[in-house]
Amino acid sequence: MSKFSHEVLQRCIFPYVKNQDPGVILGAAFGQDVALTKVGGDILASHVDPIVGAIENIGWLAVHIACNDIAASGIRPSWALVLVLVPRVEDEDMLEEIMQDASRAAQEAGIAIIGGHTGYSSGIVRPLVAVTALGNAAGRAPIYTGGAHLEDRVLITKGVALEGTAILAHDFADVAKKLGITDAELDQARNLAHEVSVIPESDVLAEHGATSMHDVTRGGLMETLIEMANASGVCFRINSSLVPARPVIDRFAERFGFDPLRMISSGSLAATVSPDRVDAVIRELSERGIPCADIGGVTEGKGIIVEGSGTVDHYTEIRCEDDELARMWALYPR
Repeated sequence: MSKFSHEVLQRCIFPYVKNQDPGVILGAAFGQDVALTKVGGDILASHVDPIVGAIENIGWLAVHIACNDIAASGIRPSWALVLVLVPRVEDEDMLEEIMQDASRAAQEAGIAIIGGHTGYSSGIVRPLVAVTALGNAAGRAPIYTGGAHLEDRVLITKGVALEGTAILAHDFADVAKKLGITDAELDQARNLAHEVSVIPESDVLAEHGATSMHDVTRGGLMETLIEMANASGVCFRINSSLVPARPVIDRFAERFGFDPLRMISSGSLAATVSPDRVDAVIRELSERGIPCADIGGVTEGKGIIVEGSGTVDHYTEIRCEDDELARMWALYPR
């Protein structure tokens, strides 16, 4: 599944979601993955995300990924609504497995599933799970996608292409073996799924005053950083060689032919922090077993400048419709 282009969103979506409600702090806006609304004396963060580009563990992934967007706003997720559609009325076992997986993810994330909807539709060939996650700020100041400041440092946790590689190992194992991937490499790649939650690092970064945060989803790290930079009205200058490397991800990328920097990577968190907080953040995350790297800085300009392998490239165009995992589904239909 891919997103519509930025131009389509500007033309077909955003003109119809404007509102004058004084209770809306942050409504629909490109690059902002949560809505913020006043509820009593507190702030409610909410987000909805669908998963259809996976089959194995789809309920587990859907809950964690929706919770990640709440966490990336500096707010702890607390509740979820789960929508599940399966292809056929006979797919009761699939429905139950999805809900078992969703329940397991909810326990891991420390949230409650409070409702949702289930059904079947002959118009789909794979299950679809959409989760709405919610959380109250409880006194925390929300962190915005567009909050980066000049001279901030750009941090990334865990690496890139985590989720995409794990999905390929689960759902494309037959293709992977034909491409020369070993059983041991498949096991390593599947284990990347266990790192999908960004709640732990979001907590640490929020406590250290992160100025902006964004989980790395469709479009990968490249699209994530362009969204953050453009929303902040600045330029991110990064060195791709500083991104934490995973040999098994490099192996899958080489065999399947995808760009790790543009592959969906739930489990990775991009953030900007003041230079004087970088060492403390990296040290605390390391103590918690979470890799984190300083990959660049915030300067004047627009988009992102990427250095690496003797090249310097400047990217300014938002291409949210491009997605490496969707391209894999097109190349290797299930």
